[in-house]
Amino acid sequence: MFLNKYHHLKNKEINILIFLFLFSILIRIPAIVMFGDQSLENEWKDIVNNLIVGKGFLYRGEPNLFMPPLYAYYLYFFSLFNFEDQNYVKLILSSQILLSSIVVVLFYKLNQEFFSKKISLYSSILLTIFPLYIYSCTQISSISLQVFLTTTFLFCFFQILNRNNNLAIFIFSLVSGLLILLRGEFLIIFIFSIIYFIIFFKINIKKILLILLISFITVSPYMIRNIILFDSISITKSFGYNLWKGNNTHSSVEGSVIHNKNLLSKIENIPTNNRHAINLDKVYLDEAINNIKEEPKKYLFLAFKKFVSFMFININSSDPKYYNIFHYIPLLIVGLTSLAGIILSNKRSYKLNYLILIYFIIIIIFSFFFVLPRYKLAILPLQIIFTNILVEKIYRKFFAKQ
Repeated sequence: MFLNKYHHLKNKEINILIFLFLFSILIRIPAIVMFGDQSLENEWKDIVNNLIVGKGFLYRGEPNLFMPPLYAYYLYFFSLFNFEDQNYVKLILSSQILLSSIVVVLFYKLNQEFFSKKISLYSSILLTIFPLYIYSCTQISSISLQVFLTTTFLFCFFQILNRNNNLAIFIFSLVSGLLILLRGEFLIIFIFSIIYFIIFFKINIKKILLILLISFITVSPYMIRNIILFDSISITKSFGYNLWKGNNTHSSVEGSVIHNKNLLSKIENIPTNNRHAINLDKVYLDEAINNIKEEPKKYLFLAFKKFVSFMFININSSDPKYYNIFHYIPLLIVGLTSLAGIILSNKRSYKLNYLILIYFIIIIIFSFFFVLPRYKLAILPLQIIFTNILVEKIYRKFFAKQ
């Protein structure tokens, strides 16, 4: 009797996961047909073409130290199948559909750390049909890969706590390294997570060292490449440029790349050698710091606007597509409900507090730089989780006793 009930529940769980996966795929296929990119453009086209012809990881004719490498090599991988341009792009977008659909499955399991299966299912469906998330897989952008890796990272974080299994430790460590190669700012999240492991969950120091070792091994080939080419122990050198883009005279929430004459003169005078990329970023860094020092109140207020825009919506976006009601209305609603969920939560734990802190760390990081519309997806899964807290509280107060 007990075994029959167990198998029934297990089969039901598997059916739910299959449903979420297939449903996610089915609603994204029409989106690719209607909105999908047709070719590589801008920096991705430049970098991938250089990789294809064997010139190496170049950007604008120079060895790259500006762009993180992972998504470029992700795009390059699909070029090995030798499809023509349109079929090549369709293959990439199809892979992003698969990644997005796997995310929905992982998100369902992640929700079960905090909520019932029913709430976990509804919130996973919400993520599946969220317009911005559907649209993201139709574009050649690293955000789909980022959401996949970040969700995997969070899922494995809790698996390590719950089961303490070696496979979860390995995947967590590998994904951490990949995320560092995808988004430089993730290093802050990774370090914070390790510290959180040690302080609040008392994870064995041997396991912590293993996580650090596997993560280091993952990023080390690219670090060695940068040491050889640039005499620099780094993944990227774009901190200065990104800080300047978000903090110059013309900057809005989305940043600005308008150069003044003085800055252009400094850039033109940078010597052309293997330290060019490093020195270029230093020029941008100095310019950004000078801007902030000269008008601290202006840039502090701008940082606040970025913070609010990232949590909710940007009311002054330069992108006309931003004001499609299917885009900004869902973002505004989930921004408000997630904040309410955080405030009203009465069952906070070390696990939930970890997610809340990660949420605000991400927002604060981007508030120093700039916020593009697609960046919202970096916090959307967390916002849906916090919205669930509000939904659960409302349900228990008004419906649970009926």
